[in-house]
Amino acid sequence: MPAVPSPHPCLACGACCAHFRVSFHWSEADPDMGGRVPIELTAPLRSHERVMRGTSQAAPRCVALDAQIGVYSRCGIHDRRPSSCAAVPASWEFGAASAQCDRARLAHGLPALKPDDWAGVPETVRNPLPE
Repeated sequence: MPAVPSPHPCLACGACCAHFRVSFHWSEADPDMGGRVPIELTAPLRSHERVMRGTSQAAPRCVALDAQIGVYSRCGIHDRRPSSCAAVPASWEFGAASAQCDRARLAHGLPALKPDDWAGVPETVRNPLPE
């Protein structure tokens, strides 16, 4: 019987989406500028920035996050997420620790990911690096 691939560790986490403010250039939410982030899920931040709703507060939690932190996690706009989200790799996803990932996981009482957490996760399942 073939081995069942391990799930991506982020699918049982969601800590980064409930720890950091997610800000990005306003054009990422402007369809006339080629933006793909749904503008209704964002709010103005500064003159050239927008923020994902829910992330610019004392206890951040992205409006697009469907998760029980540490149990399951799903981004409702993963294919249209802001570049700032795509730029944060999970620790050891690409062979190195990620300070942002580790900090978010520790803040939610989760251990930092280790290289072994990626055993069995096919390369095709890992998030592509941002372009």
